[in-house]
Amino acid sequence: MTRNGGNMADPGSVAYLFTRKGVVTLEKNGHSEDDLLEIVLDAGAEEINDLGESFEIVSEPTDLIAVRTALIDAGIDYDAADPDFRASVEVPVDAEGARKVMKLIDALEDCDDVQDVYSNVDIPDEVLAELDA
Repeated sequence: MTRNGGNMADPGSVAYLFTRKGVVTLEKNGHSEDDLLEIVLDAGAEEINDLGESFEIVSEPTDLIAVRTALIDAGIDYDAADPDFRASVEVPVDAEGARKVMKLIDALEDCDDVQDVYSNVDIPDEVLAELDA
């Protein structure tokens, strides 16, 4: 990990930077954000994010099952419903920083001992476009 610019820290040493949330993702399929909000708000949903081709519904992890159930009762299929960690504070990076972070994350994901990788890096759209070019 140090070859890719990372440092190993004690377990839980950066846990304060993340909050556990429940996340449901689903295809738009003609549904609007307002339609979904009416369905899942009473079930405990906190926000709905538009991801382009799909929506992401964020809730407390304890409300994840209620949000899923509200969608099912309304006849709406979802792609995934899982607990997740969300960064409390995101750090924007430039193109060079983004390359380094992506290289480190790739190395972490290739490690057999790593189960999940969470990051608080915010890569702006312009930087992503620069990296793709």
